[in-house]
Amino acid sequence: MLKQPDKKYKIAHHAVFSCQYHIVWATKYRRSVLTPSMQQDIKEWIKEKEGEYGYEVLEVEVLQDHVHLLAAIPPALAVTKVVGRIKGYTSFELKKKYPELKKRLPSIWTRSKFVSSAGEVSLEILKRYVENQKGV
Repeated sequence: MLKQPDKKYKIAHHAVFSCQYHIVWATKYRRSVLTPSMQQDIKEWIKEKEGEYGYEVLEVEVLQDHVHLLAAIPPALAVTKVVGRIKGYTSFELKKKYPELKKRLPSIWTRSKFVSSAGEVSLEILKRYVENQKGV
């Protein structure tokens, strides 16, 4: 998969990158249906698919009505497609393991998601760096 030359950057297919994202998605109608055992299962399922789906879990937390995922995703992969695959897989597994959930909530997740890049330096520092390139 991905090689890591140091703690900040990864190398894959002629690219050196550092792309981390804070991703949040919620249950349909923001219903508090995820029990502690479901929350633990979701964490495990998310971690289980990281190699196959091409992302790295940096941190994950699941609450009664939403999921927070901090993940490193290579630039060659569309973040929304990766999240869609995770949501689809976890929904499928939840319905299989907890059939009573289907009765309460036929669609587990909303169609929407929140995604924010989580860089190692601030946007202001990057702006100054780019502005000062001609002076170097």
